Amino acid sequence: MSAPDLEPVTPHGEHARPPARGDRWAAFKASPYLPAVVLLFIIAAAAGLFAGSYTYAMANPTPRNIPAAVVGDLDTVRDKIFLDRLEAALDTSLVLREYATEADARTALEEQKVFGVLRSGNGGVGLDVASASGASVAQLLAESTLKVGEAAHVQVKVTDVKPLQRGDPRGLALFYISLAAVIIGFVGAIQLSVHAKGLTPLERIGFTIAYALLGGFAIAAVVDWLLSSVKLPFLQSWMILSLTMFTTGMVFTMFNALMGRWAMIPTWGLMVLLGNPSSGGAVSWPLLPSVLGFIGRWLPPGASVNAQHAAVYYQGHQRVFPYLVLAGWLLVSCAVFLAWRHRHPEDRDHMPEHAAAAT
Repeated sequence: MSAPDLEPVTPHGEHARPPARGDRWAAFKASPYLPAVVLLFIIAAAAGLFAGSYTYAMANPTPRNIPAAVVGDLDTVRDKIFLDRLEAALDTSLVLREYATEADARTALEEQKVFGVLRSGNGGVGLDVASASGASVAQLLAESTLKVGEAAHVQVKVTDVKPLQRGDPRGLALFYISLAAVIIGFVGAIQLSVHAKGLTPLERIGFTIAYALLGGFAIAAVVDWLLSSVKLPFLQSWMILSLTMFTTGMVFTMFNALMGRWAMIPTWGLMVLLGNPSSGGAVSWPLLPSVLGFIGRWLPPGASVNAQHAAVYYQGHQRVFPYLVLAGWLLVSCAVFLAWRHRHPEDRDHMPEHAAAAT
């Protein structure tokens, strides 16, 4: 009969010794608790930043720099008093630009270089505004001009020469469709990373293009054909929405290659916390804080909104700048992703052979 196995004898009380501090920290780092704790603070900070960024940009729009055209000479005593009071009412944010003819001023309005046209005539002052360039700015200019005219005993006639479409009286539909394209664009990329881990880099780009085309079509079709909220130049609006979705999807994919599971943080920060409030869609850029008004045009959400506004309301005066912004972000994102694809956690080309075979 063999002797029974005996547990090694240890000094009294050694079995109750707690793990060393270094061992506890190593175990904590290897557990799911560390990322969970980090996420607690990230989510709390994101909630505060989300509320703060939108409140700061949109809750109290304040005029800061509103360019307006002046046609002819407004140099009579009455006109000077009127302009002085109007600038005071707008907190000296009115930037007047002189144009020789009404046609030149109207061209500047169509090109969105100015937000209003002031002219003297018939014993009063006329003001042309364009709600399509920004309903909030047009409303502010119209209300301020009428109040100043009444106080200065000057007759004022306000004309909206570029009104919004009937189904979108506040001018928010284009902001909403751009917002949908931005968010669904990077959410789609997140889902590809989670549910289609075996895709190669080129396959991932290809499927991002595919869902961007389908998603852009769905957004445009629902808003135009189903709801009839806005009459879109369908093909162009579809392509803008698809380009926006493709761009934001690749921005997340780029950050995913660089940062792995924390890629959502810079994507959310750029697109949602900073990009959407500064896009000029809900509040026109002359009413935004000056830094946001400038930065917003260089980010995908702002570029998408600007491209849609011009496509819907200013067909003869479109600008290439918003498309260059979207294309720039897209090309940089694709280049960085392809250059750093070896760090992408789902890259099938760099999986171990047995794992690649299993996919």
